[in-house]
Amino acid sequence: MYKVAVIGDRDSIYGFAALGLDVFYTETAEDGTAVFKEITSSERYAVVYITEQLASLIMNEIEKYSFKPSPAIILIPGVKGNTGEGIRAVKKSVEKAVGSDILN
Repeated sequence: MYKVAVIGDRDSIYGFAALGLDVFYTETAEDGTAVFKEITSSERYAVVYITEQLASLIMNEIEKYSFKPSPAIILIPGVKGNTGEGIRAVKKSVEKAVGSDILN
């Protein structure tokens, strides 16, 4: 059975543990890259939520998985606010799937 992982700073993601999701606390690019690689290589996770702030630090690593069907990588806002990167990623995915930007 596949699992759901959440990666980011403690304040942003600690509540996800109460929902039964696997949470991984990290804030630095080095730690984030290591955790992300471990999660995506394990093939146990179907969905990986990652805070926008952390994603901006490890975007090169995240982009390597953009053409793979699993895991689905979804950017979420953290407690420090919304950077807009999550919405841009959704728009990019929709545009790729449909062939044009239908969200504007």
